[in-house]
Amino acid sequence: MEESIKDHNGVLPGKTIFFCISKAHARRIEEIFNSLYPEYAGELAKVIVSDDPRVYGKGGLLDQFKNQDLPRIAISVDMLDTGIDVREVTNLVFAKPVYSYTKFWQMIGRGTRLLEPTKIKSWCIKKDSFLILDCWDNFEYFKLNPKGKVLKNQIPLPVRLFGLYIYKLAIGMELADEDIFDPTLEKIKIAIDSLPIQSIVIRDAIKFLEEVKGDLFFDDLNTEKIDFLQENIRPLFRTISGVDFKAMRFEKDVVEISIAYWQEDKEKFEALKNAITEEISELPLSINVVAKHKDLIQQTQTDYFWNTITEKKLSDLIEHLAPLMVYREGTVNLVPAKYNFTDEIFEKEKVLFGPQNEAVSIERYKEMVEEKIRILLNELPILKKIKDNEPISDIEIEELSWMLSHESPHITVDLLRKVYNNRNAALVQFIKHILGIEILDDFPTTISKAFNDFIAKQSNLGVKQLDFLRLLQTYLIEKGSIERKDLISAPFTRIHPNGIRGVFDGKMMQEILQFINALAA
Repeated sequence: MEESIKDHNGVLPGKTIFFCISKAHARRIEEIFNSLYPEYAGELAKVIVSDDPRVYGKGGLLDQFKNQDLPRIAISVDMLDTGIDVREVTNLVFAKPVYSYTKFWQMIGRGTRLLEPTKIKSWCIKKDSFLILDCWDNFEYFKLNPKGKVLKNQIPLPVRLFGLYIYKLAIGMELADEDIFDPTLEKIKIAIDSLPIQSIVIRDAIKFLEEVKGDLFFDDLNTEKIDFLQENIRPLFRTISGVDFKAMRFEKDVVEISIAYWQEDKEKFEALKNAITEEISELPLSINVVAKHKDLIQQTQTDYFWNTITEKKLSDLIEHLAPLMVYREGTVNLVPAKYNFTDEIFEKEKVLFGPQNEAVSIERYKEMVEEKIRILLNELPILKKIKDNEPISDIEIEELSWMLSHESPHITVDLLRKVYNNRNAALVQFIKHILGIEILDDFPTTISKAFNDFIAKQSNLGVKQLDFLRLLQTYLIEKGSIERKDLISAPFTRIHPNGIRGVFDGKMMQEILQFINALAA
C-alpha cells in the first residue's frame, strides 16, 4: 500500500496481482487487508481462485477485476499466474517461491501488457512501467538482478490539496488577512476531521492527530505549528478514499491560483487561469444540473471575472463547479497525451472487405457473416446439406465460395480465418461452426490442446524439458509460427544456452519438429 504504483490520483494502488502459496494463504492476506484498511469495506482486495463460483461470469470477481474500478487487488493461487490479460496491471507481488523459469516469466508477463489507446479506463489512463515486489527472492533464485527503474515519488492528490491549504494558511497569517486565514483554517479543520481513524496509517500516527484536534493547537498559530502540519499531518491524507477526485482536482487548481494571486506570481496565475477556464468550458450545458450554473460558467470565460478576482469568487467556484467536474467532457485523459496510431493497430481492430474496402470492427464483421449465412440457409441447398451433414462435392464448395465472396459482406476464407482467429480451417468448417454443428476452436485453444495431448504422451519428461515445451507453446500462440533456427535463439536460450539442442536428444528433437510442422500445416 505504501510502495505500489498508484492510480493518477496517487491514492489507491493500480491493478495488482498477489501470487499466493495456497488458498488458506490467500484468505489470510485478504483478512490482513481488511483488518488494516477497514475504510475500504472489503472491496479493495479480493481472493480470486478457480474453485470459487463467484469468480466466473459477467459481474463475477474476475470480471470486476478486469472491467471495474474495484477490486484493485486480486489475491490468487495459480489461476492468475498465466493466461490472464488485464492490461491495467501495474503491480505484481510474488508472495510465493517459483521454481519454474518459464512460469516465472509468464507471471511477469501479467505486468508487461500495454494499454489499448482506444480502451483507456478511468483508473489507469497511462502505463509506462510496472512494479514487482518479490517477497521470496525469486530473482536471486534464477540469478537475475534487474536494477529496474527508479520511480518518481508520487504524491497523492489529497496530500497535495491539504498541503496547499496549509501553505495558503501561512500566507493568510503573514498578511494578517482574515478573508484568507479564517475560511482556510476552517477547511483545514474539516479536512482533519475527515481522516479515517480506523486506518492503520492513522492509528500509527494517532499521537500527531490528537495534538491538532480541538482549537487549542490553532489558537496561537506560528511557523513551527505550520511546519508540524506539513511534516506530520499532511502525509496522513494518503488514506483518503471514496471521494470525488475530479472535484478534488479542480479544487486543487483553484487553491493554487489563489496562492499565485496573493503571491503576485502573474505568470503562474495566467497559466492556471487558462487551465481552469478550459476545464470549466468543457462542462456540458445540455445537462440540467450543469445548466443551473450557466451564468457562473459564462462569467468565468471573461477577463473581467479574473481581473476582479476575490476569495469569495474563488470559493464560489469550488462550491458550485467542483461537483460538476464529473460531467466534464473528455475527463478520462486527465493528462495531455499524444498518440501515433499505426496501420498495424488499425488492421488488428478493423476488417476491410469488398471491392470498396469497407471497414468495420472484427466483431461487427463476424455478426454480418453469421446473419448472412442464416439468411442463405433457406435459399441455398448446399448450406442445408452442410447442416444435415450430407456429403458435398468440391465443385459445390467452389461455387459456394465464389458466391459468398461476391455478395456483401464478401465472405472469403482468409477473412474468416482472421475474424475467428483460426489459421487453418476450411470454408465448410467455418459454416458448420456458424450453424452450431461443431465447435471451431480459435488458434490459441487449438495450440494449447495440441501441446497438452503431446505432453501427455511423453512419459519421461524432465522439468527443463517440460518448461521448454510450455515456452514453445506460448511462443507459437504469440508469434503464430516458428522456424527451426528460432529454437536455438532467445527466448529458448534462457532454459539452455544451446536452446532445444541442450534440452532434448536428436530423436526427441525430430519428434518435436514434426509436431510443430503438423500444427502449421
